[in-house]
Amino acid sequence: MMSNIINSGVFPGSQGGPLEHVIGSKAVAFEEALSSKFTEYSKQVIKNCKLMADEFVKRDYKVVSGSTVNHCILLDLRNKNITGKDAENALVRADITVNKNMVPFDTQSPFITSGIRVGTPAITTRGIKENTIPKIVDLIDEVLMNIDNEKVIANVRKKVNDLMGQFPLFVY
Repeated sequence: MMSNIINSGVFPGSQGGPLEHVIGSKAVAFEEALSSKFTEYSKQVIKNCKLMADEFVKRDYKVVSGSTVNHCILLDLRNKNITGKDAENALVRADITVNKNMVPFDTQSPFITSGIRVGTPAITTRGIKENTIPKIVDLIDEVLMNIDNEKVIANVRKKVNDLMGQFPLFVY
């Protein structure tokens, strides 16, 4: 029957049953999003990101939009002669998480890219405020300016872990 064909195309293919853990997760997320604490957190994410963009510009990095009005920054690394892939890999070795990202009129393939995307929600969640942002940009810059120097990258990894040790993931 046609109804059986339609039903089997909808469930379980594109529609499933309600999952209690997902419903519970959404309820907690919505409750947090309605709080004034979340509003303050969101404002801090943006403050941190705007300052981070300014700090990158001071160090001659090209912020694609000039600055930011949200939680992330797109850096075009072509003036530094670094690919997004190489930058991402070096920063990961220093325990700094970024994503390689295409930039407007990118000259590299999507698998290599000419840019990286940097965001502030994770560090803001850990309690980072404006006074720490220049230190973080310095660490990123130190890696990118020494992208093939494993000794420098290992030293930065230690600095990153020492710094972030002051901002634990979970406070009990």
